[in-house]
Amino acid sequence: MEENVGQWNQPIVETATCRKSHHPDSVKKNLTVRLNRIEGQIRGIKGMVEKDVYCDDINTQISASQSALNSVAKILLEGHLKGCVVDRLAEGDDEVLDELLVTVQKLMKK
Repeated sequence: MEENVGQWNQPIVETATCRKSHHPDSVKKNLTVRLNRIEGQIRGIKGMVEKDVYCDDINTQISASQSALNSVAKILLEGHLKGCVVDRLAEGDDEVLDELLVTVQKLMKK
């Protein structure tokens, strides 16, 4: 296992089979709060479906949940660019650019 320090001054742990990044505690807390809120929104949407709430109202809540998930993705993408991508490019690993393009394509699907 190889360990180095990323842009966020947190260790980046890499193994032969998987990569891991460690987010600063403040970022982790922010993401966790956002994801907990989204989880609650999804449970609320499920309840709306079960109660036969008007479809347009359910779609409004789905749209809000999608927007919240997009915000989480933006935070993660920023950290990935400033940390993992920069570090791997500095190490001469240009494959990270292809990986990044695939990630961006996945995020842009709709």
